[in-house]
Amino acid sequence: MARKKKGNPVHGWVVIDKPLGLSSSQTVGKVRKLFDAQKAGHGGTLDPLATGVLPIALGEATKTVSFVMDGAKTYQFTVRWGQATTTDDAEGDVVETSDKRPDAAQIEAALPRLTGLIEQVPPVYSAIKIDGQRAYKLARDGEDVQMKSRPAQIDEFRLLGTPDPDHARFEVICQKGTYIRALGRDLAILLGTVGHVSALRRTRTGPFGENDAISLDSLEALGHIARLETGLLPIRTALDDIPALALTETEAGLMRQGGFVALLPVMHRHADLKVQQGETVLALVADKPVALARITGAELRPVRVLNL
Repeated sequence: MARKKKGNPVHGWVVIDKPLGLSSSQTVGKVRKLFDAQKAGHGGTLDPLATGVLPIALGEATKTVSFVMDGAKTYQFTVRWGQATTTDDAEGDVVETSDKRPDAAQIEAALPRLTGLIEQVPPVYSAIKIDGQRAYKLARDGEDVQMKSRPAQIDEFRLLGTPDPDHARFEVICQKGTYIRALGRDLAILLGTVGHVSALRRTRTGPFGENDAISLDSLEALGHIARLETGLLPIRTALDDIPALALTETEAGLMRQGGFVALLPVMHRHADLKVQQGETVLALVADKPVALARITGAELRPVRVLNL
């Protein structure tokens, strides 16, 4: 007999405006506790010193996390010129200084060189695994950590302002795997100085933006008056960018059991929709998600069944 899972079967997304000082895992733990949810996960890590959009998946929404993590992300951040740190942010110790301060024109001229597909060396204090160990743990233990360069896609990189000679504010739209701390560090080096990211805020990740976000304090206040559901977004919110195919009840029953569905009759109901071999789609019945499915030959095969 299967053991009953602890907590409530809550399914959906909660977008938290993560406060300064909390880790992503701590934030997920607080949200899961508020909902007493059986399962929870997040759609992209934010460092404790970063704030902003942290989408948290509850229940069956955890099966759609990859679609959020693979989406574009937007950050606003500040670089502090003249001080390099061990962590490439304000948390680390200063290890190098410089008197050079770039002006706005010099900064603008450098940004195209860090736009598009670039190579960057991730910060030593990052969660990347080296021989099975997190890089930040090895660094804290005094190990000589050698990080390898990796590609990063920067779609847009623009200067927002220079509030004083020591600081400049930026906005970046980038793809999965980009390290903003490394971007700030490398920009400073490109400009003939050193620097670190002194403030960082994520304003969008995948389909979720600041307008979707709620603070932890506000969510807790909703919990006190039994209205937590008002902060819960449907699972489909994370899947707006993929095609949706309607199934019959019989087809949905087959898919819930892990079986395939013939593609031709499904596509007859979607004559105007263009899909390709290998494409992932959302299978629905009566507008209710059934599964993430993949088009394989003449069949629609479930990849992740959503038990709703």
